[in-house]
Amino acid sequence: MATAKRNEISAYAQATVLHQDSAHTVYRLHGADGEVVQTVYPVFPGIEIVYHDVHATVCAMQRAQAPGCLEIHHCREGRIAYPYGDACFFLAPGDLAIVQRSAGATPARFPTGHYHGITVSIDPARAPDCLSCFLEDVEVRPSALIEKFCADAACFVTRSSQGVAHIFSELYSVPETIRKGYFKVKILELLLFLSAFPVQAAQPQHSYPQAQVQLAEQIGAYLLANTERRLTVAELSQRFGASATLINSSFRGVYGMSPAAFLRAQKMHSAAQLLRQTDRTVLDIAGQFGYDNGSKFAKAFRDVIGVSPNAYRSGIDCDSCAPEAPAV
Repeated sequence: MATAKRNEISAYAQATVLHQDSAHTVYRLHGADGEVVQTVYPVFPGIEIVYHDVHATVCAMQRAQAPGCLEIHHCREGRIAYPYGDACFFLAPGDLAIVQRSAGATPARFPTGHYHGITVSIDPARAPDCLSCFLEDVEVRPSALIEKFCADAACFVTRSSQGVAHIFSELYSVPETIRKGYFKVKILELLLFLSAFPVQAAQPQHSYPQAQVQLAEQIGAYLLANTERRLTVAELSQRFGASATLINSSFRGVYGMSPAAFLRAQKMHSAAQLLRQTDRTVLDIAGQFGYDNGSKFAKAFRDVIGVSPNAYRSGIDCDSCAPEAPAV
């Protein structure tokens, strides 16, 4: 194994290599309450595409890269939280964030415990400056993008748009036969798109003060500790001493859904985990989550996960947003 590849693997202090070949490496990282699988494709020197498949609420996802790297994050499914000063903002499906890695980065947080998305990481010290040679009329140097989107430690966020969707949707399904060259084309397309993207067109970051985030997280923990109860917003308002309006806005800001929808989604994701990790029958699992009717459980499961319990179980190896889920 080459020295560079050994150093890359050792960068994951708490990670396990699940798969490795000349094109990509797959790592499993262990979080406090679950795991993260990362599929890493080097594209150019200092530039890589990382696919994240998360089933945890907190995980240290940083790799051994120097501070100052430009990171372009796209959320496909779930939510990811980004602390920003005294507030926090959340990426929802389709959203794009551009940040510059800091020296003291904190573990990533996933409010719903479920996340799929892409990070394009660019180390300006290692990335070739000659990316612009392919596009002579457009400035696509990584250093120029950092200055444009991350000046004064800013964090750029734009909500789902047709342009962003076009670029990233194709990265989730790339035929293996053309993957190596296609990734290079898509990186150039992404940098070209960003070089022409008007910063003022970004929508507000929808950030939330830490007090609101903490309130939502306390409510979320309370809901999970009382899954057998049908708690109303009025009851939550009385218990937490906050108005129904504040509870609804805070909770939707953090989790992207109502308290009732959150509780239902958490039950279905827990059921999905049991389908992945055990050989228990679907009816047995349904009963654990309060469903005595298999059809009602299957409908609730499909509404959240997108497929039936049996289809999910038979396609477990495809529970990944990477172009091809490697055998693990």
